[in-house]
Amino acid sequence: MIVYWIVLLIIAFLAYCIGSISTLRVASRFVFRRNLRRLGTGSAWISNFRRLYGWWGFARLLLTEAVKDLIPILIGAGLLAVKHHAAVGAAFGGYCMLVGRLWPAFNSFRGTHHGCVALVVAALSVDFSLGVTVAVVMLAVIFLTRYLSAGAVAGAAIMIVTALLVVDDRLTMLISVFSACLVILYHIPALLRLSRGKEERISFEEDITYKLDEKF
Repeated sequence: MIVYWIVLLIIAFLAYCIGSISTLRVASRFVFRRNLRRLGTGSAWISNFRRLYGWWGFARLLLTEAVKDLIPILIGAGLLAVKHHAAVGAAFGGYCMLVGRLWPAFNSFRGTHHGCVALVVAALSVDFSLGVTVAVVMLAVIFLTRYLSAGAVAGAAIMIVTALLVVDDRLTMLISVFSACLVILYHIPALLRLSRGKEERISFEEDITYKLDEKF
């Protein structure tokens, strides 16, 4: 039993630390070879990134994030596989990774991320149908409302309902539900801004304002 708890502590530490690492830092260093953090914040960051790298660039960034978020899940599954609890290890690794994504130690515990990709990766690691359901609902809400926060909360809500229905192992199901609750808890301030009409929307329109800076 003591060994089991030590393994859980190791998973929690590694998953949280990996989750706390900024995807922008990783992508800047190893994928795009450019400091992406200089592109701005909020919608300005999204507009600038799309202007420079297009949708293929977004796909590369999302893939970088998904791979990084998958690492602690694989660690959790691998370490608990020796106890024949790989599914629990994957779910627990995903939970601790989400804590790091939302409250990163390397950024003074101030999260700047909605956790959308991390939540989908965590859900897929538990059950394929669960992950697909979360991804479809999340993308649909983001596309219809243009609010990342609304999509994250909707994905987390459907994850709770679906996990209760499709995940057989009770402990794995509970960890999945707690993971989704983390995302909802994190987005309470965003939901309050939404209710006041002050939440920032994302735009799928092509940004051409940079052309005003060109010299004719």
